[in-house]
Amino acid sequence: MRELVSEAEVVAASGDDDLVVWAAQGMRPGVRAWVCGDAVAVASPAASRRDRLVVRGTAARLVPLVRHALAEAGPSYRPLGDAALIEQVVAAVPELEPAVGFSWMGTEKLAPPRQEVTVSEGTYREGTGAEGTYPEGSASWLADSAAPEVAALLAAANPGSYAVPGLPRVRRWAGVRDGESGALLAVAADAWSAPTVGLLAGVATAAPARGRGLGERVCRFVASALLAEHGRAALMVDDWNRAAVVVYERLGFARRRVAATGLRA
Repeated sequence: MRELVSEAEVVAASGDDDLVVWAAQGMRPGVRAWVCGDAVAVASPAASRRDRLVVRGTAARLVPLVRHALAEAGPSYRPLGDAALIEQVVAAVPELEPAVGFSWMGTEKLAPPRQEVTVSEGTYREGTGAEGTYPEGSASWLADSAAPEVAALLAAANPGSYAVPGLPRVRRWAGVRDGESGALLAVAADAWSAPTVGLLAGVATAAPARGRGLGERVCRFVASALLAEHGRAALMVDDWNRAAVVVYERLGFARRRVAATGLRA
C-alpha cells in the first residue's frame, strides 16, 4: 500500500479514469490518494459538497485499501465508485451503509446540436428563433450580480441542487434569459472542476419555460466551455431523473452507473 502524491501518479494508477482524476482535483491541498495493487482510492474533501473517497480496482485489493483510507482520511468520507464494485465493498465491510446508486456521465466531445425542438405550442428552431414563438436569448455567462436570480431559480426549480451561488469552487454560472422581459429562464454551473475534467452542475429551468430546449441549450454552452478548458466534461445525475439523463445523452454524455456509501452512524 502506497500513498500517491501527484496528479500524474493518480492518472497512472487509475488508467486516467475520469471519475478518479476528477476527485483528485489536481491534488489540491487536502486531497490524498493511495494505491494497493490495481486498486486506487482518492480522498477528496468537499468535492461536490461531500467528502468523497473515489475508488477503482478489484474488490480483493480495494477492501483493505478502503479501510486504510477511511482510517487516514476520517469517517466523513464516503466511498464512491462503479455500482457493482461498491456493492462488493459494502458486502465485505459491515461498517458501511447500504449503497445508494446514481450516474456519472462524461464526454470528450459533444454531439451535434439538433436543429428543431417540437413542443406542444409549435416548433422552435434551435439557435435561430425562426418562428418567433419563444423569444429567448442565447446562453451566456452571467455576471456575479445575477447570483440572487440564480439562487431564486434554483430554489423554485431545483431545490436539491448541490451547486448554489457563493459556494467555494462553484466557479461561474451560465443562463438563458427571456428576450423580452429579461427574466432568467435556465441556468447551469461550472463547479468543482478539476484540471482535466470539468464538472457541469446546478442545472435548472423555470417551470413555465420547460419543453423548449432551454436546459439543453445552457448545458451545451457550459459543456462546450468545459471541454475547451479541461478536455473532458462530466456531471452527476440521479437515476430517477430520466428526463435529465435523456438530455445529457443527447448532448453526447455517456452514462456510468455508480454508487456511494458511508460509515454507519
